[in-house]
Amino acid sequence: MVALAVPGLSALKRLCSVALFVSQLYVFSGRAGSLMTTEHSKQQFVSTKGVTSPSTSTPYTRATETTEIPSYVSKCPSNGLCSKLPPDCMTCKTNFSCVYGKPATFDCKIKPQIHCVDQRNNEVENFTINMTCQFCWQLEPADYVCTNSTSCMTVSCPRQRYNATCTVHDHIHCLGNRVFPKMLYCNWTGGYKWSTALALRSSIAIQS
Repeated sequence: MVALAVPGLSALKRLCSVALFVSQLYVFSGRAGSLMTTEHSKQQFVSTKGVTSPSTSTPYTRATETTEIPSYVSKCPSNGLCSKLPPDCMTCKTNFSCVYGKPATFDCKIKPQIHCVDQRNNEVENFTINMTCQFCWQLEPADYVCTNSTSCMTVSCPRQRYNATCTVHDHIHCLGNRVFPKMLYCNWTGGYKWSTALALRSSIAIQS
């Protein structure tokens, strides 16, 4: 009887040891899980703290759209032929193959806030123009206007010149700067224009 009880007691001890180990493992895993959850919560709190809430950030201010009308618009009639508009209404690419003094074709694009049409009355932005290949300062005198000088006199010999600033007429197309300097002959003598003084001198000569 005693011999049979000993093995049963040993088995019971082993069972108790296994149960104790399992219970300790369960307690340990529960504590570890709580520690991991706490640490994860702390990290999440720190990362959340570093991010600014959209509701508290500075509100986005949309750039104010300009409603100012460019100065060139007043020179550009709407719904007209694009090729007939003044040069101030368009930007054109340089035609490097044009020959001086010869007709040439230039690719142009209308400026913002300008509306024009082609030969078929369709509104377009890109078009071509035909003009003579020459710089603005090479135009005929009738194609530009220059400033006058009343300080120089034509009584000197040889006839004096002065520095004038010339501006191309609005409807004329040309290459380069539309405002340029030019040396012109003095056109004033004794308070009269050269042409007026010449007319007066001729009149006096006839009378005498």
